[in-house]
Amino acid sequence: MHEPKVADKNTSFWWEAAPVKPLPRQPLPQKLDVLIVGAGYAGLSAGMALAREGRSVAAFDAMNPGEGASSRNGGITSGSIRPDYATITRRFGEEKAIAIEAEGKIAREFLYDFIKTEKLDCDFQLIGRFTGAIGYDQYEKMARSAEALAKRLGIESCAVPHAEQRSYIGTDFYRGGTVRMDIGGLHPAKFHAELLRVALASGLTVHSSTPVISIERDGAGFRVVTSAGTVQARQVLVCTNGYTDGASPFLRRRLVPVRSRIIATEELAPETMARLMPKLMMMGENRELGFYYRPSPDGSRILLGGRDSSRVGDPAAPTLRLRNGLVELFPELEKVRLSHSWFGNVAMNRDMMPRIFEKDGVVYATGFCGSGVVWAPWIGTRAAYKLMGYSERARTAFDFRPPAFIPLYRGNPWFMPAIIQGYRLQDRIALWRSRR
Repeated sequence: MHEPKVADKNTSFWWEAAPVKPLPRQPLPQKLDVLIVGAGYAGLSAGMALAREGRSVAAFDAMNPGEGASSRNGGITSGSIRPDYATITRRFGEEKAIAIEAEGKIAREFLYDFIKTEKLDCDFQLIGRFTGAIGYDQYEKMARSAEALAKRLGIESCAVPHAEQRSYIGTDFYRGGTVRMDIGGLHPAKFHAELLRVALASGLTVHSSTPVISIERDGAGFRVVTSAGTVQARQVLVCTNGYTDGASPFLRRRLVPVRSRIIATEELAPETMARLMPKLMMMGENRELGFYYRPSPDGSRILLGGRDSSRVGDPAAPTLRLRNGLVELFPELEKVRLSHSWFGNVAMNRDMMPRIFEKDGVVYATGFCGSGVVWAPWIGTRAAYKLMGYSERARTAFDFRPPAFIPLYRGNPWFMPAIIQGYRLQDRIALWRSRR
C-alpha cells in the first residue's frame, strides 16, 4: 500500500512569494497618542486609520510583522461566524443576530473596496465559494439557508444538487452543496505586505521583534514596557488574537490559541486542476472539523486546511491526516507529493464571536475565530474610530462585552486535543447517520 509522504517544507507556502521580514530598527518613542500591540491585519488597519487622522501611533510586534496568522491562513475571504443565525438569536437576541449577519456583507465589501482603492497587489479574485453537504438531509437544510440568505441580504447564493456538483468540484464525496458568489480568495502574505506598505506610508511606525511586556495605568494614560524600553501612551489597542501572551493576562484567559494546519500539493497538470476544480472556487464543507480548501492563486495547486490537535513541535500525524482528507475527496491524488505543510494559531473564545471591547481603559480588537481575513481589517478599523471618538464611523455589532473567561485556563490549552477528538467523533457519527 502506498505510504503518504510528509511534505517537502514545513514553512508557509505563502512565504515563497512574500517572505516575512524584519523591519529596520526604529527609535523608541517616548510618548504616543496610541500604542498598538500586534502588527497583523487588525493592528495595521487600525494604525493606518489613526495615522491618517493625524495621531502619533506605533505598532509593536513580538515577531516579524505578519509572521503569525496573517501570512499563514488560507486567504479565503469568508467572513464566517461560527455560531449559526439561530444560535446567535438565542444568545444575543434577534436584533443582534440580524445586525451581525448584515455586517458580514458590509465587512466583505469594505475589504474588497480597500484592496481596489489602495491598489493592493495580493492576487485577489472574487470567484465564489462552494460548500459541500455530507448527506441529503444536510443538503436540504443548506439549500433553504442559501435561499434565505439571498432573500435577506441580496447575496447571490444558490443550491447545487448532487447531479450538478461536478461542474463545481470533481468529487462524488458530497451530496450536493451551496454556492455563494460574495466570497473570494487572496494571497494572505502578499495582502499583509501590501497592507504594511500603505500603513507605513500613512505614518504608522512598526517595531518588529519588540514584544510588549506589560501595560499599566499611569494617570490619564498608560505606561507600556517593551523589550526595547518604556513608552508613555495616551491610549492602547491590543490586536494580538491567536498569539496573545502574558502582556495581556485578561485577554489570555479568554482566547484559546488553536492550531490550524494547511497542506499544499505539488504543481498539478492543468487538465487535473480543470477536472477537480473547474471553476477555481474557494471550497468548504459542513462538518464540525470540516476542511477548507482552494486552488493556489495561479491555479496550479490545491491547498487544504483544517484543525490540528497537536500542541508542540511539528509532528507528521496532522499532515498525514490532512493528506488522507485530500485523498478522500480526490482519490486520484493518492500519490501526489506535498510541497508544504504548516500551521498557525487561530483564536477561539467561548461564544466564538469576534469583537471589540474595552477593559480598564485598554481597547481590544480580537477573537476572529478563523475568519480574520475579513474581520481583522474591519474590526481593527472600527476600533481605531472608537479610540478617536468617531462614534458613527466606529459603529459595529461586534462592540460588546468581553468574552467570558475559561475556568482553569491561563494560556496553556491543555484541553484542546480532547475537544478536537470529540468534534472528530461527532463528525464520524454524523457521516454514519447521514442519508447518503
